[in-house]
Amino acid sequence: MNDIAVIGAGAAGLTAAIFAAETAGTMGRTQRIVLLDGANTIGAKILVSGGGRCNVTHQTVTPADFFGNCRIIRNVLAAFTVGRTIDWFASLGVALKREETGKLFPVTDKARTVLTALVDRGRKLGVAIQPDHRVIAIDRLPGHAAGFVIHHARGTVQTRKVVLATGGRSVPKSGSDGFGYVLAGRLGHAVTPTAPALVPLVLDDTMFHRTLSGLSQEVELTTVVEGRSVDERAGSLLWTHFGISGPVVMDASRFWTLGRERGEQVELYGNFLPNRTKEQARQWFLGEVVRSPRRSILKGLAQLVPERFAESLCLHVGCRSQTAMGQLPRADRERLMTALTRFQFPVTGDRGWSHAEVTAGGVPLEEIDFRTMESKRTPDLYLAGEILDCDGRIGGFNFQWAWATGFLAGRAAARSCRDDESGQPG
Repeated sequence: MNDIAVIGAGAAGLTAAIFAAETAGTMGRTQRIVLLDGANTIGAKILVSGGGRCNVTHQTVTPADFFGNCRIIRNVLAAFTVGRTIDWFASLGVALKREETGKLFPVTDKARTVLTALVDRGRKLGVAIQPDHRVIAIDRLPGHAAGFVIHHARGTVQTRKVVLATGGRSVPKSGSDGFGYVLAGRLGHAVTPTAPALVPLVLDDTMFHRTLSGLSQEVELTTVVEGRSVDERAGSLLWTHFGISGPVVMDASRFWTLGRERGEQVELYGNFLPNRTKEQARQWFLGEVVRSPRRSILKGLAQLVPERFAESLCLHVGCRSQTAMGQLPRADRERLMTALTRFQFPVTGDRGWSHAEVTAGGVPLEEIDFRTMESKRTPDLYLAGEILDCDGRIGGFNFQWAWATGFLAGRAAARSCRDDESGQPG
């Protein structure tokens, strides 16, 4: 009989196992902790994150950076702050550096540094890390505090406590293919609709995105679901051969994918003149006509947006880019101003789970005790990380969620084992 079995050796799972072992040690106890993972090589998602550098966290993390139950998220984040994260990694031998964007990376610029430190610490504490042990089912043993039987690809494991940290459905080749939701469902939990988040979006082939591939520009994005604006944000958009990407698109993507998952009508609009309305754009254009009536539309627009984009946009709305600004018909000008300030992107889909950095949706936070991450449906079951219905924006926020929930779950599971032995909560 093991004391704690952690299922999933990603960021949250490794953290849970480490803090469970450390907590047991501070209580003067030795607990048998096993960490099961279905992949042959653990930590694949850590290794590919941040372009292979691992964006460990962000200098400022608030509940507003996440989507989910704000009250619960606030309490979880408060239990393990960014400062504690920095100190913890320093204790593991991983110094972090802050970039201008506020993102924190290991000074080595290598994700392998982070994974190695976590694995080494777990092993030093006696955690039995077992890759290629894909969990197939979890059965609750009869009787009070009797524990669980975990069925995996190589046999079975008995344990008193289970930490479910299987991840969501993003990057399925890493092992997080959504089966954790099945396990959670069989143990009494609901699972909200899931969809790829932090994922690039695909545009209709008739669009001009291919000609702009590699170009980045500032834009305000508005997502409209069933006629109602549900999200507005500004940032950098990257044109690609398949459509659009970049931080602002990645952050907005969850609203498009979740809306489509629910069968709703979703529209995505872009304002390529951030902080300007269509009327303000019109007044700017008319002012330019007065100042330089012979200047071409292309050269005029190039003062505000990249010239390559201006050329493509003119072609898209049926204007000749070399036409003098003073000779542009009013109807053409109105089409151009609309396209500049409320451009409807012809989104046909997203790049899918293999290109999504995180999952939107999952096990509702309301079904978890945020103080311990213990299930309210199944005693002695704890949940951590991406399996929960909480996803953060791009920039290290989802890793901070993994560290915080792993910390709470691991520490609480170890204390619960102690309490079982003593017969009373400590």
